[in-house]
Amino acid sequence: MLKEILAITGKPGLFKIVSHNGKSLIVEDLTSSKRFPVSMRDRVMSLGDIAMYTENEDKPLGEILDVIYEKENGAPIDVKSLVASKGLKEKFEEYVPDFDKERVHDSDIKKLFSWYNLLLDNGFTKFTEEETEEEGKEEKEPENNDK
Repeated sequence: MLKEILAITGKPGLFKIVSHNGKSLIVEDLTSSKRFPVSMRDRVMSLGDIAMYTENEDKPLGEILDVIYEKENGAPIDVKSLVASKGLKEKFEEYVPDFDKERVHDSDIKKLFSWYNLLLDNGFTKFTEEETEEEGKEEKEPENNDK
């Protein structure tokens, strides 16, 4: 699911892929629903490809967002008050206790919390994809029908 959501350097917010051709993407701003092309020159990152530094191994963004959603019971995070009280790292530590305090900056955490709130506002409640048993059965069914 997060593979379809993009962050574009120099543009605030998040964007959903609407269509693509060989040279550009058509994206839709999650906030304003405006559509526009993004060229190959723009620096585009899929949220599904982003991970945060931890002391052990990097943790995928989707897993972190799922933990936040669960611990906050689906409620948004008050980013402004956390910034004002300089409590971003303390709050983030509730979700990812082993995050790398040297390499994860307040600006990274602020962006993550802002993205979380934006995704919530757009109806997202699950941030990682899990293969269901039905999907696995569907892939195996053609083999059984050939016999």
